[in-house]
Amino acid sequence: MRVDKFCGPATRSANWIIKQHRVNQGELDMGKRLSAKYKIDRRLGVNLWGRPRSPWNKREYAPGQHGQRRKKPSDFGTQLQAKQKLKGYYGNIGEKKFRRYYLEASKQKGDTSENLIELLERRLDAVVYRAKFVPTVFAARQFINHGHISVNGQRVNIPSFSVSDGDIIEVKAKSREIPMVLEAMESSERELIDYVSVDPRKMQATFVRAPKLEDVPYPVLMEPNLVIEFYSR
Repeated sequence: MRVDKFCGPATRSANWIIKQHRVNQGELDMGKRLSAKYKIDRRLGVNLWGRPRSPWNKREYAPGQHGQRRKKPSDFGTQLQAKQKLKGYYGNIGEKKFRRYYLEASKQKGDTSENLIELLERRLDAVVYRAKFVPTVFAARQFINHGHISVNGQRVNIPSFSVSDGDIIEVKAKSREIPMVLEAMESSERELIDYVSVDPRKMQATFVRAPKLEDVPYPVLMEPNLVIEFYSR
């Protein structure tokens, strides 16, 4: 429900209560990015999250009048596509933030592309998504923003918070009966992974270790090496 700027205090208060009720029922308002998340699939030309409702399953071409025309991408276009897929998968991370991940990965020892994947998988919203506490990475971001998650017993409301090996991520007790959470936990759409240990009964997850690229269950081909090439130009 929309709050009009000409509404009185009582009306705005009632609207706020309705909005909070929707949040508590798991009908989280994901904003423009969530409402348009499937447009990302069509724009990138893949079913990015492997979801059965993706429009890409029915229309395997880009949106728009000329969407069905296919052009052979240049090297730059291929690198850009790889970057947009990786950014999009983790909830459409902003360019500024994503570039910082690249810079941090390039400063670490070892393979820069593997370092980049590790940094992204350590994001709290990614761990909450991997633990199947929520159905989508967009929902994970909103769930954390609303204070439903704690790390090592302390509430954390920053989706980009970086977890460490051994950190315990838990759904707060008052949030465990939210229908969205219960449905996500019971869903067979995604499998749990071995680098995040989950106790479904306690709705608790432990980040065991940093994954390698081959460990991450991406539904589509991810090419972080091309992302590194893009930023290294």
